[in-house]
Amino acid sequence: MSDVNELVQRYLAAWNETDSAARQAVLAEVFAEDAVYTDPLVSVPGGEGLDATIAAVQAQFGGLVFSLGGTVDAHHDIERFTWHLGPEGAEPLVIGFDVAVIGEDGRITQVLGFLDKVPATA
Repeated sequence: MSDVNELVQRYLAAWNETDSAARQAVLAEVFAEDAVYTDPLVSVPGGEGLDATIAAVQAQFGGLVFSLGGTVDAHHDIERFTWHLGPEGAEPLVIGFDVAVIGEDGRITQVLGFLDKVPATA
């Protein structure tokens, strides 16, 4: 997967996928086996940990959709992007910023996530 925009869109698709088996398939496509995901709330290795994290986020924010919040900025093997979480087509309730490191095979090896806007009740 050589196009950085496509990779980020597939990454966000994993966060929106509610079927666990389908989500795990997307995660296997997008993430290297030894990938690590870290944000202020969790640090998890591999697809199983990320799958469980996504399921927990979906349980907390059911019915909301992740979307790209702007353009993807990339150089070398690093890309950064802002994402939104909210009702489809409406003002986002949560805004975050991720930095992803891409391995030689074109899959993500590490994500460092930051939360810029979080509702007080989250």
